[in-house]
Amino acid sequence: MTAQTPGPGRATARLLPTRAPLRVLIVFSHLRWDLVFQRPQHLLTRAARDFDVVYFEEPLTEPDVTPHLRHRLDPSGVRIVTPILPPGTEPVAMQRRLLDGFLARRPAERRFLWYYTPMALAFSDHLDADATVFDCMDELSAFKDPPPGLLEAEARLFDHVDVVFTGGQSLYDAKLGRHAHVLCFPSSIDAAHFGQARKAQRDPADQAPIGRPRIGFFGVIDERMDLELVARTALDLPKVHFVMLGPVVKIDPASLPHGPNLHWLGAKPYADLPAYLANWDAGWMPFRLDASTRYISPTKTPEFLAAGLPVTSTAVPDVVAGYGGAGGLSLVRIAGAADMAQALSASLVHPDPAWRAAVDDCLARGSWDRTWSAMRRELFAAARRSAPPLHLSAALRRVEAASPEMESRNV
Repeated sequence: MTAQTPGPGRATARLLPTRAPLRVLIVFSHLRWDLVFQRPQHLLTRAARDFDVVYFEEPLTEPDVTPHLRHRLDPSGVRIVTPILPPGTEPVAMQRRLLDGFLARRPAERRFLWYYTPMALAFSDHLDADATVFDCMDELSAFKDPPPGLLEAEARLFDHVDVVFTGGQSLYDAKLGRHAHVLCFPSSIDAAHFGQARKAQRDPADQAPIGRPRIGFFGVIDERMDLELVARTALDLPKVHFVMLGPVVKIDPASLPHGPNLHWLGAKPYADLPAYLANWDAGWMPFRLDASTRYISPTKTPEFLAAGLPVTSTAVPDVVAGYGGAGGLSLVRIAGAADMAQALSASLVHPDPAWRAAVDDCLARGSWDRTWSAMRRELFAAARRSAPPLHLSAALRRVEAASPEMESRNV
């Protein structure tokens, strides 16, 4: 997903409570909150309805500073906390000290921990919690320049947490057996948000001068994108304009291919995405097929579909299994270097009603609201499993009763 504006519940910031909050959810993430609006943001903006959510980012190094925490309250109610450290600081010990000081000033009746990065366990493994979650959204060890000791840290995290969520079926298959409670929660959809793209929208100013037809991509642009395929396809389809939205991360921007029909427009606010997509003719996901994409479950797949756009992807396993037509109508075209131009040309033909009906049927089965509701239920179940029988069961029943669950699906 592309940048930065909060999603659901973003109208008004909540004031900090004047008493100890009933529930605090502390999230440890390797991803900057403002980089892109993706799985953590979708889930945690919803979690902020039920918890006081603290999103603890990786540290930033700045010269001539005393170690401290920089924090702000996002309009969604999520508090983003970033350690600021001077050069040469031992980061683990200092983050532990800063975290302990932060939590000492914010006591809570119930504390829950949520990990996106195993590396955070080094400075947080001493914290008591009613339940601890590892939301494994990616195989981080397969990404470019993983931190040293990542696999060992992940093994420790599996031993430490009460429940593991995975971001797709391939990750679920890979992690199953490493923990007693592993559950698959694949990428979901805010259908109403992206459904705005099915209606006429004013073409954004930086996109309006670009010719038609247009095929677009939105999301993080990093080592997972097949830049050779992008360059070749742009040459093969010189009359098609390719619009590429998103921040460039972990690769040299100079490595991006250029041409008269290739348009790199940078990151865009989440709220603006429907206007861009409404003025495209099709979408594509030109991912490399290697270790870095073996376990991804791209959130943008259902988002393209909700926008009403035919989409073509390389053969990412979770996309093929979930949308490639095994046992039914294909919702996503699957193509490689040899047939990508042909598949994209076919995607520019107006889709038939049967495809649209199948898309809407697929999208109706899931939403981020339902996903969070099911995760929330599993979080409380994990707390009951880990607590002495008389300690938490009655309190947790009161907590759950205070926030009625939305409709959920089996996962």
